[in-house]
Amino acid sequence: MYINKHLQLDERELEERFVRASGPGGQHVNTAATAVQLRFDAARSASLSAAVRARLLAMPDPHITADGVIVIFAQRYRSQASNRRDARARLARLLTKAARAPARRRPTRVPRRAKMRRLENKKRRGRKKQLRKKPPLE
Repeated sequence: MYINKHLQLDERELEERFVRASGPGGQHVNTAATAVQLRFDAARSASLSAAVRARLLAMPDPHITADGVIVIFAQRYRSQASNRRDARARLARLLTKAARAPARRRPTRVPRRAKMRRLENKKRRGRKKQLRKKPPLE
């Protein structure tokens, strides 16, 4: 399965089960198994690099189990082929997001003017509070 130019999955690593879908569809729903349950074992996949696997398993996604298996359930469409395409597209989006390395943070300095402004505001608040005090008794 082609994800992008840097990432391809072996079709043998994908496991698809077809089950009956819930929702509208009349009698057709009761007889045809149109929903797709797509499983991909990311923790043991040979297609993923170590960096992509680590980012993928660290993602807070409800489709990723504690064992590192991605389970996607697709039942949006009434046809099995459409649900299969939808499940694979959702898996591809998830893997594409994990394949993108996070941008490195470049450390920056606080501008001098911002520091000065902060200190001026502190002094102004301090003077305001000083004025609220009662004058000393002499």
